[in-house]
Amino acid sequence: MRTPHIQAHHPDQSDGPPPERVPPGGSRNPYDELAALADDPLEMFTDGTRPIPRDDDTEEPWSPPNHRRGSRRRNRATGLPTMVKVLAWVVTLACLVTLADRWALLYAEHKASDQLKDRLHLAAAPEVRIGGFPFLTQLAARRLDSVRITVPDIPAHRVTLTQVTAAARGIRIDGDGPTQVSGALVPQLHGQVLLSFADLDRELGASQVAFTSRGPDKVQARGSLRVAGNDLRVRADVRIRRAGDLGIATSVDGMQLDIGDLATYRPGTGPSEGLHLTRASARRLTQEAARIRAFLAVPEIVHRLGVPDSAVRTALHDEDKLHALTGVPRFLHALTRMNLVDVALAHPALLKRLGIDLSLLTSLTKLTRPQVADRFSFSFRLPKPPSGTMRLERLAVDKDGIRAYVSGAGLLLGR
Repeated sequence: MRTPHIQAHHPDQSDGPPPERVPPGGSRNPYDELAALADDPLEMFTDGTRPIPRDDDTEEPWSPPNHRRGSRRRNRATGLPTMVKVLAWVVTLACLVTLADRWALLYAEHKASDQLKDRLHLAAAPEVRIGGFPFLTQLAARRLDSVRITVPDIPAHRVTLTQVTAAARGIRIDGDGPTQVSGALVPQLHGQVLLSFADLDRELGASQVAFTSRGPDKVQARGSLRVAGNDLRVRADVRIRRAGDLGIATSVDGMQLDIGDLATYRPGTGPSEGLHLTRASARRLTQEAARIRAFLAVPEIVHRLGVPDSAVRTALHDEDKLHALTGVPRFLHALTRMNLVDVALAHPALLKRLGIDLSLLTSLTKLTRPQVADRFSFSFRLPKPPSGTMRLERLAVDKDGIRAYVSGAGLLLGR
């Protein structure tokens, strides 16, 4: 049995790594030396004093500092809050000033509207719009850049003025503020008065007559009129004209009442007035031998037609001669221009042959021209200002109605 070798520890021997064992044969293995170096590669340089880095320790890569970039960031961060505060105060102050200016403007417009309504005795308050910005500086200078006033529905005798609009510039005001304006001087004013066809239809036509445009200064009226139980179509031309500096008047021309397609009645005593056959009715009359013979049998009609008596007597006995006489355009034209009022009243049978009721003709003859014209005529006059001048410049008719353009100068409002 082999006894193990026990090495005694000498007290003078210092602690340290155990002595390296040499394998039998007296030579070292080079691979063992490489393995020892791999276990502690820095040990030979640090003498065991430098700590060995651990796997969880990481180091950031080194880079040179950029002092210029950091300075800019600090400067921006330092100045930005101050700029924001200044800008916020400026915006807030501007909003407050704008709100105060708009409030003063709205109050002044409302106050002016109420005063105009009371002084002009209007049914509705007018719309007042003050132009220019800011308003407070205009008020401090006591001079308004522009003012526009719109007044709706002003009574003017038989009709109602749909809208009156006036615009003025450079108005000098008298007062200390929006609540203490006592008067104003208007150096120049331009306005427009509108009389709409809708109001004319309602007030003059009574839902039976409609007014429309028929040129730059003419209005046509078309509708119906009940006479002796018959609904007749009525037509009239209304001409618009100036009456002085501030007045507007009308004259009614071309009035006629159509009795179906049989005849047309024009009130009056002129050559084109009276009862006339329509062209369609006259053509039908010439095509019916019995009716045209009854017509030519009345001497008054033959005399007004200007046809020789011998030709009429021959035509009454010869149908071919009758058609030759009445078929020419000249005869048809003379037939439509002939006034049949007195002839028809003197020969009721002839009127009956034409298909016209005698009571209707009697009522038409009692309907005078002024009575018919009164249904379509109207006039009004613009109010004269207490100071300054106002003048009606021109009149115009468009699709909406009648427009009157006015101008004024040196108008004093209030005190």
